[in-house]
Parts: sequence; structure tokens; C-alpha cells
Amino acid sequence: MSTTIRAATPADVPQILAFIKGLAHYERAPHEVTATEEGLLRDGFGPQPIYHCLIAGHDGVPAGFSLFFFNYSTWKGKPGVYLEDIYVEPEHRGRGIGKALLVETAKFAVEHGCERMQWEVLDWNTPAIDFYRAMGGEFLDEWRNVRLSGDALNRLAVA
Repeated sequence: MSTTIRAATPADVPQILAFIKGLAHYERAPHEVTATEEGLLRDGFGPQPIYHCLIAGHDGVPAGFSLFFFNYSTWKGKPGVYLEDIYVEPEHRGRGIGKALLVETAKFAVEHGCERMQWEVLDWNTPAIDFYRAMGGEFLDEWRNVRLSGDALNRLAVA
């Protein structure tokens, strides 16, 4: 049995959206997905891609993905990678696919001169927390995530 990791192509967009929906279901928020194939195609495969995506396959079957984009550390003066999503289909878990995706995402970051890679995990997701800890992930408990979206974002934009 073999696992492969490769860069996503435009033909993968339906599968990327399926993975996103699978992750949202796992995270108990399937109703929050509003992404579309058109948007994913535009934003990931246009002349200036906003995100990058890796697809994991196991024995030729799509098994998972990682989707990430660049951020920038003003203190370090270097780019970083923000891992927006990493997901492995339930039937493929326990085969090292998540680790392979994390490794390849880290390779991408290093190859692009990034100082760090960061992401978020839900506080109830103990399997993921344990996995990230085993991979050397550092938990920054003193930091709070902040989000501005929807009406609040629009109000601020016109203030």
C-alpha cells in the first residue's frame, strides 16, 4: 500500500471541496461551508494563487489534503506558511497520511524561505492535539485568536 503526496491541479477542485466539507462535518460545522468550486478554482489556480494545496492519495484513492498560504512575520522579517486545513478521510486515518501531508507542507515552507508554519486546532480535538504535539508543534496558549468577519468586517471597512 502506497501513499503519494502531490500538488493539487485545477482538476482536483471538486475533491478539494469534498475534503473541505468532510473536515467541516468532522468539526461539527457542515452548515458553515460556503466555498464553491468556482471560488476555489479562481483563488488557487489563477495567475496569482492565494492558496496552495497538496493532495494525498492512498493506493490511487484521494485520502486527504492540506491547504495553506503565505503570511509574514514582521519581527522575523520573513514569510511563513499558515496551514488553513489539513484533513484525512476517516477510512484512511492511522496510515501516516496526516504526517506525510504535514511533512510535505513543512518542506514547501522551508523551500520558500519561510521562518515558521502555524495553524489552529479546536480545543476539543484531542487526537489532532496529540498528533501535533508529537510532530513538535508548540502550543501558544498565551495568544488569543481574533477574527473579524461578515457584518462586523463590513462595518469596520466603512468606518
